[in-house]
Amino acid sequence: MNQNLHKSPVAFVTGASSGFGLRTSLALAREGYQVVASMRNVQNKGGLETAAQEAGVIDRLEVISLDVTDFSAVEMVIQDVINRYGQIDVLVNNAGFAAGGFTEELDIEEWQQQFQTNFFGLVAVTKAVLPSMRERRNGKIVNISSISGRIGFPSMGPYVASKFAVEGFSESLRLEMLPYGVYVVLIEPGSYKTDIWSKSLGRVTISPHSAYAKEMNAVLKYVNRVAETAPPPDEVIRKIVEVAKSPAPDLRYPVGRGVKLTIALKNRLPWKWWERMVIKQFHKEKRS
Repeated sequence: MNQNLHKSPVAFVTGASSGFGLRTSLALAREGYQVVASMRNVQNKGGLETAAQEAGVIDRLEVISLDVTDFSAVEMVIQDVINRYGQIDVLVNNAGFAAGGFTEELDIEEWQQQFQTNFFGLVAVTKAVLPSMRERRNGKIVNISSISGRIGFPSMGPYVASKFAVEGFSESLRLEMLPYGVYVVLIEPGSYKTDIWSKSLGRVTISPHSAYAKEMNAVLKYVNRVAETAPPPDEVIRKIVEVAKSPAPDLRYPVGRGVKLTIALKNRLPWKWWERMVIKQFHKEKRS
């Protein structure tokens, strides 16, 4: 074990090849953390390592391969990191993707793949760090959720369901682990310039014979417009770092333009009012 690195707090980040994961890895390294940045394919590490070199934090960054859906590998990788660094102080569960489409037209395998990564992979990595954190009575588990973990949207069923699962799991786990000094936290971003939706919906093919062709085209139009106008995810990254450094963080942190208001409206309005608002907006996209 490298004793110098052991003296620094250690952060483990999943899905670090791009987006929130890449930026979080850099930000934590700048704050003095030893960061173990994991990604499914280490051939995609170039962007992260180049940015770390430019930021002067390459010596506080280790890139490793981890497919969170390979559950036996997850346990071995986490144990190896703990053996080498002494502990994991902060786990950032960021790995995930978004499956889009209307339920009737999605294969059950697409639902399984969505949950395998976004939920079961997250649970597997979390389980692997719990014994060490519990024994040390110290640690933070930061789960990257979404406004989609609080609010359902048409054509996003698999993604929304996986994030709702993450929210429920995180609530339960927080209550289990607080007596052991381990804090479980949810970050709930709105729309930001990341490639999660462009990647997923870019793979969607719309059959002209689909009963949902107009609806799906409206969704794609909406997502493209949001991608063009969404801000960079700097405030999300700042919030993750703030949580990592906080001695006693809260459970939930909604982040982004209009996110808190949208959640409040959903919680306070009668359901029929809320659904009329959502459907009206959806049909507005179809007409535009």
